[in-house]
Amino acid sequence: MSRLQVTLTGTGTSQGVPMIACNCEVCTSSDPRDKRLRTAAVISKGNTTIAIDAGPDFRQQMLQNQINSLDAIVFTHEHKDHLAGLDDVRAYNYHQSEAMPLFASLRVQEAIKREFAYVFENSKYPGIPQVELHEIHPFSSFSIGEIDLLPLEVKHMFMPVMGFRIDQFAYITDANFISDEVVEKLRGIDVLVLNALRKEKHPSHFTLDEAIGMAQKIAAKKTYFIHLSHQMGKHEKVSSELPEGFFLGYDGLTLSV
Repeated sequence: MSRLQVTLTGTGTSQGVPMIACNCEVCTSSDPRDKRLRTAAVISKGNTTIAIDAGPDFRQQMLQNQINSLDAIVFTHEHKDHLAGLDDVRAYNYHQSEAMPLFASLRVQEAIKREFAYVFENSKYPGIPQVELHEIHPFSSFSIGEIDLLPLEVKHMFMPVMGFRIDQFAYITDANFISDEVVEKLRGIDVLVLNALRKEKHPSHFTLDEAIGMAQKIAAKKTYFIHLSHQMGKHEKVSSELPEGFFLGYDGLTLSV
């Protein structure tokens, strides 16, 4: 059985790190692990490669990680830091000679149609992105090539966000509530990737302590934190404070699951 290869192509919050006009110790850090593009990931298994989300750094992330072919993009939710880079699928359209499959809830599909209305017009301008939409639902598994995904709905304050379990791996971003039903679907997995914005309380994201507590409830063997703000602190210092089995993710980190 092929192993999953998971690359964290971005691990930063919606404004990225460094943040514009900020001179804090994190934003001015020389440690490359403190340079964070907007949160996203690429997952490969066998001959199949998919992206989770296509935020404003999508082009840069695909180039930096040499993602030369892509079978589909799966969306967690409709916030701009997770879909604003969708126009750049044009390069894959050209090289792969086919439309890019997009997997998303109906609500996220409607947001994509609003934000990229020119893609869906009857009279299409030459060279615009070619996409095909596929609807996904919580707890209803679907497959893309060799990758089987189970969508799991979590809450980002009031907004539903889709997390995904793939084999012994799970990816959850932009959440501050995970139901017991979802916890049971994840219990005991090998690797969990989970959002942890900062140490101070936030209305729509887990804090670091809240994320640690949730990961302990899920009982994942290893947990990597993503969607990190500059307010979290420097990678090296925060990493040294984490319990065993917990890690800060960073851009370019590749996990074999």
